[in-house]
Amino acid sequence: MEDSYKDRTSLVKGAKDIAKEVKRQAVKKVNKAQDGYTQRSYNRFQDEEEDDDCYGHGGDYGGEANDDEGSSEATEGHDEDDEIYEGEYQGIPNMGQGKDGMVALGQPIRDEYKDRNELETERKADEEELAQQYELIIQECGHGRFQWALFFVLGMALMADGVEVFVVGFVLPSAETDMCIPNSGSGWLGSIVYLGMMVGAFFWGGLADKVGRRQSLLICMSINGFFAFLSSFVQGYGFFLFCRLFSGFGIGGAVPAVFSYFSEVLAREKRGEHLSWLCMFWMIGGIYASAMAWLIIPHYGWSFSMGSAYQFHSWRVFVIVCALPCVCSVVALTFMPESPRFLLEVGKHDEAWMILKQIHDTNMRARGQPEKVFTVNRIKTPKQIDELIEIESDTGTWYRRCFVRIRTELYSIWLTFMRCFNYPVKDNTIKLTAVWFTLSFGYYGLSVWFPDVIKHLQSEKYASEVHRFYGKKYIDTKFNFTLENQIHIDGEFTNDRFTTMTFKSVTFQNFHFENCTFEDVTSINTYFRNCTFMYTKFYNTDFEEYKFIDSKFVNCSFDRNNTGCQIAFDDDYSAYWIYFVNFLGTLAVLPGNIVSALLMDRIGRLTMLGGSMVLSGISCFFLWFGTSESMMIGMLCLYNGLTISAWNSLDVITVELYPTDRRATGFGFLNALCKAAAVLGNLIFGSLVGITKSIPILLASTVLVCGGLVGLRLPDTRTQVLM
Repeated sequence: MEDSYKDRTSLVKGAKDIAKEVKRQAVKKVNKAQDGYTQRSYNRFQDEEEDDDCYGHGGDYGGEANDDEGSSEATEGHDEDDEIYEGEYQGIPNMGQGKDGMVALGQPIRDEYKDRNELETERKADEEELAQQYELIIQECGHGRFQWALFFVLGMALMADGVEVFVVGFVLPSAETDMCIPNSGSGWLGSIVYLGMMVGAFFWGGLADKVGRRQSLLICMSINGFFAFLSSFVQGYGFFLFCRLFSGFGIGGAVPAVFSYFSEVLAREKRGEHLSWLCMFWMIGGIYASAMAWLIIPHYGWSFSMGSAYQFHSWRVFVIVCALPCVCSVVALTFMPESPRFLLEVGKHDEAWMILKQIHDTNMRARGQPEKVFTVNRIKTPKQIDELIEIESDTGTWYRRCFVRIRTELYSIWLTFMRCFNYPVKDNTIKLTAVWFTLSFGYYGLSVWFPDVIKHLQSEKYASEVHRFYGKKYIDTKFNFTLENQIHIDGEFTNDRFTTMTFKSVTFQNFHFENCTFEDVTSINTYFRNCTFMYTKFYNTDFEEYKFIDSKFVNCSFDRNNTGCQIAFDDDYSAYWIYFVNFLGTLAVLPGNIVSALLMDRIGRLTMLGGSMVLSGISCFFLWFGTSESMMIGMLCLYNGLTISAWNSLDVITVELYPTDRRATGFGFLNALCKAAAVLGNLIFGSLVGITKSIPILLASTVLVCGGLVGLRLPDTRTQVLM
């Protein structure tokens, strides 16, 4: 009996030795391969010394399945007894150390003993291998319900960006009039919004490469929605500018995060087409803003007031309505996961695998194939290089910690930005900078120039139709109708009554008013030059001092005079027309969007970019023949339809040329440059309205053609995987 006990003890000991040897050999193989792939865990061997029955399952020490169990292990996701199947992810085993913290035989040199150049070389090799593997994983996940759901969620964020660009131009005249802004302060609203968008694009783009695309997009869209909503209620112009500045700062991060996010869940053969379809939401945002401005702003019956201190006019309702796409995108984003490609880049392997499995299962269920298993159980993880951060000694207080954290994040964003000018992406960054600047300068410059030219043509036509009256005398006459576009010179009004009427673009020069009454009168662009008023009463009118130029008053009275800024839609007789022109110009990009989406993967990004920019530059010369409003509108639609293909292809090329760790940063920098070029183009082209056509036409065509030729020098990314 004692011999039997000894034999059983020796058998147990021998089995344990065999198990340890198997584990040791497996560790050696992993260290020798150095491929970083996730291996199936060896948890069965971690408690070998405490469990004498570890070999009691047919000697299956490696955790491999018997041949008889192959069919059941191919049905992951249907186990009711917590069995571990072939497709089930089990985490990342720690192969670097032995049982007691000893270095296993054959283990390579630890990372702490390597210099930074060697670590970066290894990381680059890991990233190249991950890029190829990730493309295969996305292809296995398929394109289906998940991508379409994310498409509409990110589309709402892109739509909010388009709305923000258009809302400035639509709100500007009403807001500055409502808040009594003098001419010296006019125009600050448009500039301050673009300034916020420029800074926001750079900051949020860099942050998206640090904290994630979804997280960065959620924060920036929340900031935009909050300050856009708040700006509709503030009364002071300074506070209003402050709110729109931060609103622009928030929305500036939408474009870099949206395109980086969506491109990382698309397979190579789907990327160009579906990113182009996503660009349509920017067009939808412009159409939405134009339509809402057309429907809301002119209706001043939608306003209310709380005494004389608080006025809420219809343009404020328009601002609230324009914030709705942003709010919808924030709500929908809370239900979407982070980009798995970003998670792999920062070493969050487990989370990335779970999200990829979610994408796969969502698409397979939508296809009616819920039994199909996600077979990926190991993914390459790039080597993580720790950054050395200098922490000051005095960080005990919360504000000191916040300051150090903010400074560290900003410095990290700056370092990532500087890496966009390192080999091998340096040349691409320089070329993209030239293309983005030229396209933005030409597009935004002419986009402002077109409506201003149309408005200038309308003003000239309106001025040519003015009615002039010389030496007219009116006695005991009652005026209760609108006087419009008239000039009265050297006349007299005696015992006349002006009641419940409006003066629109009327000028009285060298006129004499005696015993007249002005009651319930409103005036728009109306002036009295060198006039004399005797025994005249003004009751409930909006005649302010600046409307009486070199005029004299004798025994006159002003009762209940409406001083201050009186907002009136009719002061811009072409406002309806301007909304309609912007609506048509935005709608004109629809054919270009469709063509670019269908041909992006067929003819290539570079052909689309260069051809579109060159054709846009050539189309500028047709502006020589734009002598009427209808012809200028036609030229505007043609120009917008041609340039949209260049914008779509440039967005696709940009996300494909930058690696994952710099994709949002590079896109954010270029988008910030786009806003700076837009401001510069607005200033230059806007100053030439009504002066000359030749300079804007030659300038726009030159920069567009040059930018298109530079774009043709970019590398073709149609057949490349995301690096």
